[in-house]
Amino acid sequence: MLNALSIDLEDYYHAKTLAGVISEAKWDECESRVVGSTQRLLEILDEYNVRATFFVLAWMAEREPGLIKDVHACGHEIACHGYGHKLIYEQQPEEFRNDVRRARHILEDLIQKPVNGYRAPIFSIVEDSLWALDILIEEGFIYDSSIFPIVHDRYGIPKAERFPHRVLRNGKGEIYEFPLSTVRLLGCNIPIAGGGYLRFMPYWFIKKGIASLNRCHKPAMIYLHPWEIDPQQPRQAVGTLSSIRQYYNLDKMEAKLKRLLADFSFAPVDKVLGI
Repeated sequence: MLNALSIDLEDYYHAKTLAGVISEAKWDECESRVVGSTQRLLEILDEYNVRATFFVLAWMAEREPGLIKDVHACGHEIACHGYGHKLIYEQQPEEFRNDVRRARHILEDLIQKPVNGYRAPIFSIVEDSLWALDILIEEGFIYDSSIFPIVHDRYGIPKAERFPHRVLRNGKGEIYEFPLSTVRLLGCNIPIAGGGYLRFMPYWFIKKGIASLNRCHKPAMIYLHPWEIDPQQPRQAVGTLSSIRQYYNLDKMEAKLKRLLADFSFAPVDKVLGI
């Protein structure tokens, strides 16, 4: 069964865990490592003959247009991760609309194709920001992959639908939602969606979780960032929790990703959804 593999294409300094020491005003001063880490990801995906969806941060795409063209030329889907990596629930609706429009225009201009998918920075479509789906529908997006049906301090809608589905929004229209993957354990949704969860959890647990979804004919949504296979990235002086979230098991992530690619079938989101 096909599962969705997605890459949130941004540099290490865009991570919210580092926002306290690297503000947006300092992004241009940081060492950029996104080209090298993304090219390594492209090599790995090509080795396993896997194509993925790259949710691209357009701020970065403006500075590395050749990288986005390379990703597209390799047969991967380009989707939108916004422009400025701002949490949706910290924006007003029109600010969000402008961010999305700006980002999509940049990406479509680079690849000369429609960009149909969106993922919010830090999965920040939550109960209080569901209005963002209305704007995505109005702007013509076909699917979203922003909702994480878990309890978390930064994101999550714990009671949200766990599998791909159509969302009807108050006469605005509809949009596909492809949530980040979880399994049910002791009455709770446990995340198995990749990223930090893949770094933190033993591989056997992630593998068992994806297999259980596939046995029920449900596709998994797996994600990661290029910086998560870059253990040599500059280390920042952040608090203990942020340090753990950013740096734990970076040196093991590439090997875990390869095991996933060997054990399961993956494709871009648009192909998994059949759109």
